[in-house]
Amino acid sequence: MATALLAIGALTALPGWAREPQRAAPKKAVHTQRTAAKATRAVAPRRAAVAAAVPVAAKAQVAQAARSDQAETRLIRVYRLTAQGRTEEALAQAHTLVRDFPNFQLAQLALGDLLTARTRPLAQFGDVAAPQPEAGAVLAELRQESRQRVAAERLRPAAGAIPAAFVEISDRTRHAIAVDASRSRLYLFENGKQGLRLVADYYASVGKLGIEKEFEGDQRTPLGVYYITSRLDAKQLADLYGSGALPLNYPNALDLRRGKTGSGIWLHGTPSTQFSRAPQATDGCVAIANPDLERILNTVEPRSTPVVISSQLHWVTPQGVVGERQAFNQVLDAWSKAKSEGDLQRLLGFYTYDFQGMRSQSITELRATLQEDLQTLRGRTLVLKDKSALHWQDSSETMVVTFAEVPAGARSGPVKRQYWRRQGQRWQIFFEGVIG
Repeated sequence: MATALLAIGALTALPGWAREPQRAAPKKAVHTQRTAAKATRAVAPRRAAVAAAVPVAAKAQVAQAARSDQAETRLIRVYRLTAQGRTEEALAQAHTLVRDFPNFQLAQLALGDLLTARTRPLAQFGDVAAPQPEAGAVLAELRQESRQRVAAERLRPAAGAIPAAFVEISDRTRHAIAVDASRSRLYLFENGKQGLRLVADYYASVGKLGIEKEFEGDQRTPLGVYYITSRLDAKQLADLYGSGALPLNYPNALDLRRGKTGSGIWLHGTPSTQFSRAPQATDGCVAIANPDLERILNTVEPRSTPVVISSQLHWVTPQGVVGERQAFNQVLDAWSKAKSEGDLQRLLGFYTYDFQGMRSQSITELRATLQEDLQTLRGRTLVLKDKSALHWQDSSETMVVTFAEVPAGARSGPVKRQYWRRQGQRWQIFFEGVIG
């Protein structure tokens, strides 16, 4: 038998735990003729099941199984056992994985390979003899999904690390989400007394043509700082969106300034026929498996939950953002002080010449609005409550800041969002609007 490893070993650089010396060369697997035939027949315009038809009760089975053991964890365990030459154990676990998640096509493919390993060697993952072009495309997607899942195990962020974009998160913001397109990964954080804590991460799909959305219909996923705006129930949606959806506020103020178009960018689930989709499979949304989405739907709060979508996240220790937070807060405090003291000219110095607010408000119109604000304040000190600041850097640097603007003596005030642009050593506001 050939000594190349089944599936994952042939496709990726395995993490250390999967490269242990083998007691015996593992059997190489290919699909049986029956499995290969199913793979070919099942290909459709959208990514379809490669191996088996999905029972009507698949959604319920998936949700129930997810509560006890995450499907991806079990798949990686099958890979690891196979790489160690413990193919019988791998086969037994692959059987139960497919039973619990019948629409998990990657698990179906691994099971087919393990079954056929008893008859002939396998040169690669899903080694179907002369597959039809469409079936070959599906197999290529599954192989790439496998690579991404294994890479996520090997390249996990350090314990306690957070994305550098999360400069400051309000105590009232209970959760935050970050998406790393390069790793096909979504990270869910909980915000508590000790700060942000990574509580889960999930395999995720992005646009068919990748990232950096520019215009309507380009099938790309936008990059930037966004917020969940609402929650959509599955009953309101087509099966394509799975267990529900969380719309994002694309295009945001920075997107609009850059002339980007389009709408309807959601974080949503997968069709009932698919546990997961290819790494690049959506029309621009971010899609995750239904059990994973269900946890998020039941956890996060619309309007206050930020979602950072990046080509590649930069991870730092929580201390790594302290300096940036302190430096920016000095600028924000100076803006607040100028407004508290009623100094219109000094206050206007914090805004860009090309400022454009809500409903296309110009800098001239802003001047009139600020004059009204100062008259209403009558010299009272402003307190900025429940403040969050998220840093976005690409060709320029942007800080997305949200806070409640509360005059001294008042119990509440308008919730505002500002977009600050860094020019050299100076931060200035190019958008400001009341959001609540």
